[in-house]
Amino acid sequence: MNNFNNHSVARIAIVCHVTFSILNLRKHLLQELINRGFQVLVLTPNITSEEKQQLLALGIDFAEYKFSRSGMNPMIELFSLFSLYQKLKNYRPDVILGLIIKPAIYGSLISRWLHISRCYCLITGLGFSFVETKRFNLNRRIAQLAIWFLSHFSIKKADAVMFQNLDDMQLFIHKGMVIPERAHCVGATGVDLSEWLPVPPVLHPVTFLLVARIIKEKGIYEFVEAAKILKKSYPETRFILVGAIDVNPGRIDEREVMQWVNEGIIEWPGYVDVKPWLKAASVFVLPSYREGVPRSTQEAMAMARPVITTNVPGCKETVVDGVNGFLIPPCNHLALAEAMERFIRDPALIECMGKESRRIAEEKFDVHRANKRILEIMNMDKQSLSHLQNTKRSTHSYQ
Repeated sequence: MNNFNNHSVARIAIVCHVTFSILNLRKHLLQELINRGFQVLVLTPNITSEEKQQLLALGIDFAEYKFSRSGMNPMIELFSLFSLYQKLKNYRPDVILGLIIKPAIYGSLISRWLHISRCYCLITGLGFSFVETKRFNLNRRIAQLAIWFLSHFSIKKADAVMFQNLDDMQLFIHKGMVIPERAHCVGATGVDLSEWLPVPPVLHPVTFLLVARIIKEKGIYEFVEAAKILKKSYPETRFILVGAIDVNPGRIDEREVMQWVNEGIIEWPGYVDVKPWLKAASVFVLPSYREGVPRSTQEAMAMARPVITTNVPGCKETVVDGVNGFLIPPCNHLALAEAMERFIRDPALIECMGKESRRIAEEKFDVHRANKRILEIMNMDKQSLSHLQNTKRSTHSYQ
C-alpha cells in the first residue's frame, strides 16, 4: 500500500468481488487508468499470493475486505459493509468504481458517508437474483427486494451507472433504482482482439463447448440433456464443459457432474485455461438464463467460433440469429439439441458462421473501444485528473 499513500496524486478505488475477474476482465482498464496518471487501488476479498504478484506487476495497490458472494445473512452483510468502510476510510480515494451489483451498492453507500468526490457503478450482470424461472424462489425474491431497497440509497446517488445491456438498464430505470440521465449502456467488456485470434475450427468430430461456472442458471442441465439426445444418433460428437463448481445458490454438485462424465455424455476438464479448448471446439454453446454480456462468448467469437445461445438479456447481444449462430429459447433442451444438430448435419455452417462471429467481434467487442467509452462517462481525462490533483493540493495546504 505504499504507493497509495501519496496524497498529491488523484486516486481511484475499484471495489469488486473476485480478484481473478478484475485481472482477467479488467486488466486493460487498470492499465489505462495508470497510463492516465491515476493511482489505482483494488479492493477485493481473498487475494491469493499469485494474484498479489500480478497486481503489483501492473503497478496496482490492493486491500482485502470481507465479502460473501452468495450470502443473504443481514449480519454477515453488515460485517462486509463495515469491513469495506474501514478500508476506504483509511485510503480516502477521490473516485470509487463499484463492479457488479453488491460491490456497487456498498461502494456507493460508503462514498456518501465519506464524502468521496465521485462514485461510479458498472453493473455487469444481475446474477442469481434476477434470473427468471418458472418456479417461485423465496431467496431470489428476498434478494431482489433487498437490492431494490438498497439501490435507492446507494446506486441511485452515483454520478453515473453503467450497464452492459439495455434490458438491465431499463429494469433499473423502471424500478426507480437509477436516475435515467445518469444511466448509460456501455456494452460488453470486450476482448483484446490481438490476443484472441481466429483459428480454423475442428470439423470432425463436431465438438460443442460450454464454458461457464457449474450452476443451473448457465444452462448446464439443458446442455447435458441435449447431449444425451444427440449422442444416440451421433455417438462420435463431443460435448465439453469447462468450468468450476461454484458457491452460487444454483450450484450443481460435483458428484452429479462426474456421473455425466462416467456415463460418457460430456467431458469435463474442470477449471482450466479456455483458449486450448476453444481451439479444439467447433461450436460454442451458452444456454444461460441471463447475463450482462458474457465474456466467454466474446472470446469464442474472437476465435471465429459460431455460437448457440439463448434469446435473453445479455446473450442475445452476441448473436445475429442465422448469421453467426442461433438464438434459442431459455430452459429448452429440445431447441438446443435441434440447433446443435444443424451444425452436425451441415459442418459447412461452422466455418462460414465462425467468420461472421469474428467480424461481429471486431465491430462490437474491442476491449480498447469499450474502455474508452467507460472512461469518457467517468470523465477520467487529463483535465479531470488535473482538477482532482489541484483540489487535493488545496485541501492539504490548509491541514
